[in-house]
Amino acid sequence: MTQDREIEEILRIARRAAEVVLEVYATPFEVEMKSPGDPVTQADRRANALICAELTAAFPGEAILAEESVPEDRAEIAALAGSERVFFVDPLDGTREFAARNGEFAVMIGLAERGHATLGVVVLPTTGEALAGRAAAEGGAFVEAAGGARRPIRVSAISSPAEATAVLSRSHRPRTIQPMLDRLGVTRIVPCGSVGVKVARVVTGAADLYVHAGVGAKLWDACAPEAILRAAGGRFTDLAGAAIGYACADLGLPNGIIASNAALHEAIVEAANTGLV
Repeated sequence: MTQDREIEEILRIARRAAEVVLEVYATPFEVEMKSPGDPVTQADRRANALICAELTAAFPGEAILAEESVPEDRAEIAALAGSERVFFVDPLDGTREFAARNGEFAVMIGLAERGHATLGVVVLPTTGEALAGRAAAEGGAFVEAAGGARRPIRVSAISSPAEATAVLSRSHRPRTIQPMLDRLGVTRIVPCGSVGVKVARVVTGAADLYVHAGVGAKLWDACAPEAILRAAGGRFTDLAGAAIGYACADLGLPNGIIASNAALHEAIVEAANTGLV
């Protein structure tokens, strides 16, 4: 594993944000609602402010789109998203899980270049693990333990859906998911919160696929996990099998997410679209 200076700096920033998140986690924090079904805490806001300040200092002039500080003006969002390099920041992915105190949440910083996810760091505060990778360098993904030891990671090679393990949302599971799993023959299902935590399980081979069929995910949910998954040999697309585009003023992902090992991906796309007109 060769050192990547950008990854090292972003990893440092994400780990600092994870410390802030854990500081709040240890207190009787309050949960507010930005909108129905969209919670926010002091941890989200404090980590967001730290990450944006640190990224600005480390990468002067680079565009940043962070969940808790998105500009209100759509034209400004479009200008940022259209920049050659854009950092997508989810300071606390899995706020519901954070509020439920079940440990399933993550700090995520991704970099998109010319509309494509290229670099990602995901830190899991409660375990101290961090995953990182650069999409263009297959085999360049690694996990760093709380103590600093690193090991390379790669997705599983399972090609039979009947032998696969799916990791699915604990709180968002549209009715279309179970029929899709039935068509695939997937019976091993592990519920889990946070996009980052779920994709981390696919990246490390603890699971083989993750499907998000809802409309709630945003580009900052996808950028870092996609870059790491691709670096580990996996595939990350929307439900139609199309690449996710990050140079877009519409920050949502209306056509969901499929994150899986390479061997299963086409079968999952087919199952997700069977019966659609």
